Parts: sequence; C-alpha cells; structure tokens
Amino acid sequence: MKKIFPLILILLLLTSVFAGCGSKDDKDTESSGNQTVQDTSDNKDSNEDDNTNEEAPIKGDITVLTNRTDIVDTVFEEYKKAFNNLYPEVKVSFEAITDYAGQVKIRMNTEDYGDVLLIPNDVPVQDLPDFFEPLGTQEALSKDYLFTEEKAYDGTVYGIPVVVNAQGILYNKKVFEQAGVSTLPKTPEEFLDAMRKIKDNTEAIPYYTNYAAGWTMNQWEPHRTSVAGDSDYVNSMIHMDDPFGPDKPHYQVYRLLYDLVKEGLVETDPMTTDWELSKQWIADGKIGAMVLGSWAIVQAQELAANPDDIGYMPFPYTNDDGKIYAASGGDYKIGINKNSKNKEAAKAWLDWFINESGFAIDQGGISPVIGVEFPTTLSAYQELGVELISNNPPSAEEQGLLDQVDQEAEIGFWQPDYKQRIIEAALGNRSESFDDIMNDLNKKWAKARTEIIK
Repeated sequence: MKKIFPLILILLLLTSVFAGCGSKDDKDTESSGNQTVQDTSDNKDSNEDDNTNEEAPIKGDITVLTNRTDIVDTVFEEYKKAFNNLYPEVKVSFEAITDYAGQVKIRMNTEDYGDVLLIPNDVPVQDLPDFFEPLGTQEALSKDYLFTEEKAYDGTVYGIPVVVNAQGILYNKKVFEQAGVSTLPKTPEEFLDAMRKIKDNTEAIPYYTNYAAGWTMNQWEPHRTSVAGDSDYVNSMIHMDDPFGPDKPHYQVYRLLYDLVKEGLVETDPMTTDWELSKQWIADGKIGAMVLGSWAIVQAQELAANPDDIGYMPFPYTNDDGKIYAASGGDYKIGINKNSKNKEAAKAWLDWFINESGFAIDQGGISPVIGVEFPTTLSAYQELGVELISNNPPSAEEQGLLDQVDQEAEIGFWQPDYKQRIIEAALGNRSESFDDIMNDLNKKWAKARTEIIK
C-alpha cells in the first residue's frame, strides 16, 4: 500500500483485504497466551512460550524506555498491571525520557539502554543488527503489521511501530473561529494568512515552534513526502544533487517555517519554548497551531475543557494534480536491546504492548496491527479528500544509502539542527538567508553523495 489511497479507501481496503486475517477479537483470543512477534513470523514456539506452562514461566526484570513522560505514571502503570496478569513473574520498570532520541543515542554507546525501547529514528538501518534483537522476517511480519519495512535490514525486522501516524498540523478550532478563519488553508500562503489573522484578532500565539525541545522540529520532516505526493520521492533523493533546491519538497516545507518566524507569527522567544506546556496551551486556546503527528491529537484533547476544540489538518500544500497528500507511516518502532539479559521477558512485553495494550488506538493513532479499526480522530481528512501516502522501501541495492549519505553530509534529516538553524536565521540570529542555508545543504549533500556512491 505504498501507492496513494483516499482515506476512506484505506479503511475499506484494510477491512476487506485483511478480513481473512481475523478480527481484533480474534487476535486477542489468539494472543491471550503468549504469542510473540517472533512467533508470528514462523508460527512456532507459541506452545513453548505459553506462559501457562508451569515448567518454564517467563520471568525476569526488564526496563522499558519511553518518551511518554506525560503518562508513564498513569496509563503505563495500568498497562503494567494488565501485563502482569499474564506474566506475574516479569518485573517491569519504566524510564521516561524527555529528550528521548538524544539521550538514548548517547546511551547506545554502552550496553545500558533498557531492555525494551523505542528505536531512535536516525539509527541507520544497516546499524540495527548491532544494537537490536531480530524480531522475524519482513516477509512474515508484514502480513500482521504495518510498516515493518521501516526498521528492517536485509529482510529482517528489528522494530514494530507503536502507532501509525498520519502527518499534519494540530490546531485549535476555537482560535481559528475567533480569528475569522472559516476554511482550512490548502497552500502555504493561505496558512500564513490564517496565522496573520490569529495574530491580529486574538490573544493566541499563531504558531508555536517548540524549538527548544529539538525533537519536535523533526515533525516537519515527513512533509517532504506530503509535498512530493510521490511514494518514491525519498528514494529518488539518492539520485539528485540538489534535494533542497527551490523546486524540491524540502525547500517548500521549510520555507513555510522560515516565513512564519520571519513574520513574527510565532512565540516571542523560541529559545525558551516548553513542550509540555505547549500541549496545555493549545488545549486552552493560547496557541493556534503546531506541526505534529496525529499522535498528538488525543494528548491535546485530554487537556482541553472541550475536546471538540482540537482539530487536525493536513500540511497546507496542494499538489499540481489538485490533490492534498498527507504522509503516513510508523511512529517510533519498539525493539529489544540485543544486550538484554532477559530477552524472553522483553519479547513478551513487546508483543503484548503492540497486540493487546490498545496503546495506538488510545492515543488516537492508527494501529500497526493489520485489521484494527481506523480512528475517528482523522475524520477531517476524509472530509477534505486528503489522500494518505507512504514511502516505498528502497531497492535492495540502495538499502541504507540514503542514511549513509545523510550521515556523511552531516545534514541529519531526523535531527533538529538544520531546522533550528532556519529558525535562528529567520530571527536574525545568524547572518545567512534561507536560500544560503538551502544552498549549503545542497553542497554538503552533493559532496557526500559523490563520496558514498562512487
């Protein structure tokens, strides 16, 4: 399903195509024992792993790393209770990290990075076998889970998405209404107009950058695919010298960010932004909009006096074919530390979390488990006729090349640096223009491409 599908068709397709794979209830029944992700790939070991086998109960202490600082002491504790009903001899501890990707990448220089963790997005796929336990073959796991290819290397899967996201912009409907914005913007200029109206007609911050958190800046990156409207665009970047050129998606995406800051349509001091506070502020109508994945919808709704005030729109870009596309794909992928001393217990948690916790739906996202019902939080996409689009996996010959060139060029598609650089330039804190930055990134990319692809 790497081709483009209207939202309604995706729902119908998933429902119909995978009807034969069993319903959610069927899966719950099947996995009420101890079916592991590895088990789904080869249909073996389910009896061996059955926790009802009193001779070999799964046990051990495991530490689960998570980025969900907001619910680690509440929702995750309830998950642990439910898990322990099935696995009473597994002691689960959580470690919530605010700067998740940054801190975990540092810890991966040691063996101490938890037993179960969310794989940082910028770990090159060719490095996955060095850090993570194999979960099964992509051919087998892709029959049960979406986007298994995103953390697979050489046909082996190392991580399963915890949530499948549609990418877009979180916004406060009431703020838009008070500002006089009656229709959702479909172009960058229309979005800028909407933000100008919020600035002129309300007390709210039109757009909140979340500069300081760093990882939040990476929420812009998937929109290269939204703007391209092409499932093969990311793969094609390996064949071009100027992916940041004026006619390329990166230029279009980040030009909007630059213009928002340049026109003063953001918070007064981006250097002091507060991610946790920003969720409450958009819920309270103190912020108009933020670029975030669909996972953020429920988080904001839970903080709002009226959850209906929280809306979600696609990235404002209408393609040449007249359509609006929204990139979709897996959120963080959950994997197992290859150095874990209790891999069996870690596998049990990973499998239960993906298949039985209900985390993806609870967070308003799309479940990675094929056949589970589509969320109502994305109903607006259906009304706008938005078409979801996902990246095709690279060919076997080019697997890992994009990451290698990215690393060699020190650009960091999934690092905040060049996005923060754009904001700093727009604020006037750097003596370079937007085009200067784009030209510099093109120069680095072309040089690295020559080095890697000889």
